[in-house]
Amino acid sequence: RILYFCIVENVKIIVYTKSDELPELLSGSILHSRVLFEMIEHAPGMSPYMAVALDENDKVIAQLLTMLRRRGSWLPPYLFTQGRIYGDGVYANKEQREELFALMLNKTKRYLHRRRCFYIEVSDISKKMFGYRSFKHNGFFPVAWMQICNSLDEMPPELLVDEKIALRIRNGYEQGVETRAAKDETEVRLFYRQLKAYYRFRPQRYIPNELLFRNLLHNDSYAINVTTYKDNVIGGSVVIYDNDKAYLWFSSAKKHRYPHIHPDILTIWHAIKSSYCAGCKQLYFLNVGLPFEHNPYREFLLSFGGTPVSTYRWFHFTFTWINTLLSKIYSE
Repeated sequence: RILYFCIVENVKIIVYTKSDELPELLSGSILHSRVLFEMIEHAPGMSPYMAVALDENDKVIAQLLTMLRRRGSWLPPYLFTQGRIYGDGVYANKEQREELFALMLNKTKRYLHRRRCFYIEVSDISKKMFGYRSFKHNGFFPVAWMQICNSLDEMPPELLVDEKIALRIRNGYEQGVETRAAKDETEVRLFYRQLKAYYRFRPQRYIPNELLFRNLLHNDSYAINVTTYKDNVIGGSVVIYDNDKAYLWFSSAKKHRYPHIHPDILTIWHAIKSSYCAGCKQLYFLNVGLPFEHNPYREFLLSFGGTPVSTYRWFHFTFTWINTLLSKIYSE
C-alpha cells in the first residue's frame, strides 16, 4: 500500500510499508535493502518504512529505510514508538545525495508524525556534516556521539591490539573458551536471552524481537557470533557486513561471572577477527556512547587498536515543546 507521496522538481517520493508493493530497489547497502525490510516486516514490535525517490520515468533513484520500534515496559510504565534510521540511504547518482536525502527525510518525518511516533533518531551517517542543512531545516538537533573504527586493510588485527589484551586472548583460548558463529537457532536464543539481560538496566536498552535475530542467522550479510565455555554461551555479538565495511550492532558478555577468562575481550576480538577474515576494510562500533572524558567502554574498545571518530546523532521529537527544550540543551 502506498501511503504518501508528493512531486518536487520531477522527483516523486513514496513511502511503502508492504514488501509486496516495493519497486525494484537499488543495491548498495544492506541497511536500506529489501532483505532487511522484509525481516523487520515480520518481526513483532517493529514496522518498516521505505522512502523511495522516483524520477519522471518511475525509476528508483534513491531509498531510505526507517525502522519503527514499539517500546514499552511495566516498570517504569511507558509505551511509545521510535523511528530509527541507520546511515544516509542508497543513491543512483551520488551528486544528488544531499537533495534526495532532504526530500526523503522530510516525507519520512511528516508521515511518522501522523503515526504519533514519539521521536526519530538518525545515526551512522557516512560523513559527520552530511545532511546538516536538511536536518536543521526539518527541526532535528544534533547530539555529539562517539564511534570507534578499526582499520582492517592496513595490517592484521593481531599487530594492533594492546599487549595486555593479546595476553588475555591467548589465556582465554588456552583455558577452553571458544568463539565462533552461532550454529543454530538454539544458540541464537541463548545469546538473545543473555543480551536482553545485559541491556536491561542500561540507558539504551532496546533490543529487537528474537525473531529478527533468528532471521539474521540465515543471511550472509549478518553474523551472529557466540562465545562459549564448557558448552555454555557466555557472550556474543551481532555484526553487519555492508560492502567493505562491518558494523558491530550488539554485543554482550558475562564478564563478572567469568572474570578469569575475560569473555568480553574474546567476544570483541572475534568480531574484529571475523570481519577481517570476511574482507572488510573497517569495523565500526556503533554504540560507544557520548564523548565523555571518562568512558571505560570507549577505552576498552580502543585497546584493540581502533581510532575514535567524532560524529553526530540527530533527533527529532514530535512534541514541539520537548524538541525545542532539547534543542536548546544540546545547542552547539
